[in-house]
Amino acid sequence: MTTPDTATLLEDAAERIADISRADLQIMLRRAALRLRNAGALSMDDDVEEALRDLAGEFGMTRNDTIRYIVREWLEKNTYLPVHSLDEDGDIDGNA
Repeated sequence: MTTPDTATLLEDAAERIADISRADLQIMLRRAALRLRNAGALSMDDDVEEALRDLAGEFGMTRNDTIRYIVREWLEKNTYLPVHSLDEDGDIDGNA
């Protein structure tokens, strides 16, 4: 027998909200909060972590935002994502 995952338990509780006990609901919500809190955790090797900290400091971004930026750039450069293009009629700063 498999144990239902947290999302399934929450969906089931939402379907029968009047029948579920307060204690059970508290447990499910705490589990969901814990999963959400830990969802962003991605551990790297020490040398990669150090490079990420340095780069995040240079960019003025958080570690997670820096990782998102790096992954997006890599995906765009390797044609897994379309490259952001500028409008020809859009305003730009600087001189050509």
